[in-house]
Amino acid sequence: MIPHEKKRLLREIPADDERKGAQMELLDVVDQSGMPTGEIVSREKAHAEGIRHRTSHVWLLRTHGGKTQILLQKRCESKDSWPGCYDISSAGHIPAGVDFLPSAIRELQEELGVKVNPDALVFCGDRTICEDGVFHDRPFHDRQYSRVFALRCDLEEADFRVQKEEIDSVRWMDLEECIRAVNANTILHCIYPEELKMVKASAQRVLWGVLPQS
Repeated sequence: MIPHEKKRLLREIPADDERKGAQMELLDVVDQSGMPTGEIVSREKAHAEGIRHRTSHVWLLRTHGGKTQILLQKRCESKDSWPGCYDISSAGHIPAGVDFLPSAIRELQEELGVKVNPDALVFCGDRTICEDGVFHDRPFHDRQYSRVFALRCDLEEADFRVQKEEIDSVRWMDLEECIRAVNANTILHCIYPEELKMVKASAQRVLWGVLPQS
């Protein structure tokens, strides 16, 4: 989106919302293919009204003790959805006018203190999320178009510089154990089994740079 177009769209946001300034997170409204429609809404309105928007998801993988491990983040209790639950290694809403990859790289650095080059991220696939719930006594209607990436990272848990406003802690977990725990709901989580399957299918490329055998 070119600057003058973005300014025009921002002027269409209600004045009381615009006055909130930097505290407001503005998102592109997207169609079923994840393409921006030209409309911009606040994150709060997107979740209140179920308006489709974009997110980027990055899963961190490593090998440890001969097994593939996946990094989980535990969400802070103050989060507007799924407080205290285990979640994707790093994820975030994509600001208006920004694309998937730059947003994913920014979130990695902000949430975990991990700096990477764009070519380090392995594309796992796109998916849509449709979810309704109630958090903190408020209705929550999530409609996401998400791009999923994976990244090899050999840091120990204590070496991550987590964003305390967003994340309570991080935890490495054997991938197969994580899949079983999510399927059986033996941990408190907001992880989709389908997404773990996407990441598992890409694990060889992420860890060793090789394609899985057909």
